[in-house]
Amino acid sequence: MTNSPRPNGNRGRPLPPASSPGTGASTTDMPRSGASGSGKRRDAFFDNAKYLAIVLVAIGHFWEPIKGDSRFMEAAYTVVYAFHMPAFIIVSGFFSRSFDMRPDRLRRLVTGVAVPYIIFETAYPLFKRVVDSDPQQEISLLDPWYLTWFLCALFVWRLTTPIWKAVRHPLPLALGLAMLASVSPQIGDDLDLQRVLQFLPYFVLGLCMRPEHFHLVRRRSVRILSAPVFVSALALAWWAEPRMTTGWLYHRDSAQELGAPWWAGPVMVLVLFGCSLLLTACFFAWVPGRHMWFTALGAGTLYGYLLHGFVVKAGDYQGWFEPSVLREPVGVAAVTVCAAVLVTFLCSRPVQRVFRFAMEPRMEWAFRRDAPGPAREREQGEKRAEQEAGGTRESREGREAQEQVSA
Repeated sequence: MTNSPRPNGNRGRPLPPASSPGTGASTTDMPRSGASGSGKRRDAFFDNAKYLAIVLVAIGHFWEPIKGDSRFMEAAYTVVYAFHMPAFIIVSGFFSRSFDMRPDRLRRLVTGVAVPYIIFETAYPLFKRVVDSDPQQEISLLDPWYLTWFLCALFVWRLTTPIWKAVRHPLPLALGLAMLASVSPQIGDDLDLQRVLQFLPYFVLGLCMRPEHFHLVRRRSVRILSAPVFVSALALAWWAEPRMTTGWLYHRDSAQELGAPWWAGPVMVLVLFGCSLLLTACFFAWVPGRHMWFTALGAGTLYGYLLHGFVVKAGDYQGWFEPSVLREPVGVAAVTVCAAVLVTFLCSRPVQRVFRFAMEPRMEWAFRRDAPGPAREREQGEKRAEQEAGGTRESREGREAQEQVSA
């Protein structure tokens, strides 16, 4: 989620199995209310992670026009961009694990991802026409504009989920595709395929993860180590600022388009993947696992993501970021607080109710209804699968208990 100039719980509490993306509501990967359609309660950790990640996204976008020539600001911007998008994509992949081509899940993919993409891909250019007095601004559904690239990418990633679940080594394959994309300038800008492919490994990693992997990074030892890791990352970014272009972090261009030799593309894909995972693990380590005042806002992150861009763009068009005071420490702090407050408000329930027609349209009129028989059979099949899984787990725990008693 870049502001690029181009238009394009407690620790002991178990994490949930992958919720069905077909029943998600506000964020395209989590249910909207306190429990999913299957009766499983939301896990506060993931809602907290999504809210904090979207706050960092907004802060990064507001920093873009005010960082100027400040080396420290550029370093902080680089660190934030190195992990906030990967963290969001990993969580999206984790909650896409149960996605298949079932009709209800395909409907959810259309209404929760494709339709918002079409609406905002049209709204952003129209906004520029009016606010920036640019009547020549084109509207194109094939060239994602500003923030809408993520919806386009999520649609492709979700649609290909069954493939990644079927292949034997999905993550190496996804990394290979990302590396090939980084040396393929001929891909062009259609559907922002460079970003779709270069960010793909993070989504596939989320598909491969299990709840216990999140428990590993939430241990006290990891939380303690994460502080020096972030400080070291900031120092490294400060050193690299005059030596590396920020364009690598956006994953929207090939190596050749960034003026680098072709071999730098695959190398940077692997280096950034490793750095992003390290910082993402440190970020997850500090995400609260218990219910916080902002936990409920995690269900509205898609609202905050898509709507805050209008404020950022309005600032660009109207010159709100031009005063030099905004580049002073006090100004930067003020902009940072304003960005956090704005995106928090945009994730709130009142905003969700107002803009639900665009983010979560029901659209029953556009789809055929399931026949009563197949729908009941599918529901009963899911219940049997859950009961069998529970029975298997109980049997295994019983055997382990008997073995311990025998020993």
